Amino acid sequence: MATNRWGLNKKDKVGPVAKWIRETAPKNLEEWEKAYLRLVEENILKPQNLEFSDAEEYLKELGRKLYVKITEVIQAEIDDVTEEDCINYIKQLVINRTFQGYITEKETIYGKIERLLNLKIHPAPDEWDRLYNVDFYIQINNKYIGIQIKPITYEHMPQIHNWIEWLSQTHKKFSEEFGGKVFVIFSITNEDGKKEIYNENEIIEQIKQEIERLKQT
Repeated sequence: MATNRWGLNKKDKVGPVAKWIRETAPKNLEEWEKAYLRLVEENILKPQNLEFSDAEEYLKELGRKLYVKITEVIQAEIDDVTEEDCINYIKQLVINRTFQGYITEKETIYGKIERLLNLKIHPAPDEWDRLYNVDFYIQINNKYIGIQIKPITYEHMPQIHNWIEWLSQTHKKFSEEFGGKVFVIFSITNEDGKKEIYNENEIIEQIKQEIERLKQT
């Protein structure tokens, strides 16, 4: 791709998007776009003293650079490409595609948990997401177990206990309201690019024990 060829999608240009989206954990595309633009301003524009009115204008400039490079180097192949196409492509690359990859990762892990537990896992209502930080739930009789999926990178692993502590208050409220515990599932991409559940055997065994506990109450 042309962005790779001229380095327009490197970290120093668009930021470490995979790292940022895991840290911000957006609930929807609009939330991710807002967070991304803020991070660009804080981590690229200000440190480098780049003279742009905001991150939107900066992305437009990257699109313009891409347009110039393409039209100068491979003009014969792109007669139909416009400057606007290139601006839109840059935004699609760093905002839409990164968010879609993030959602796909969560869905992949969700399916794996279902297979390991041999139980149906349901998407949580939006209200549960807001109030309890719960993405999915398992119903056992008239009680519920909550599950939150959090994609991380290897460099985030030392922070796992901090995240669990930070979420503990909302998860405690869920347990008091619905009877079951909330489990945070950390997903990580291995060296082969496949999504894995961090500490898989331990966390799945804990969920199974909670399922059995609720069945007996």
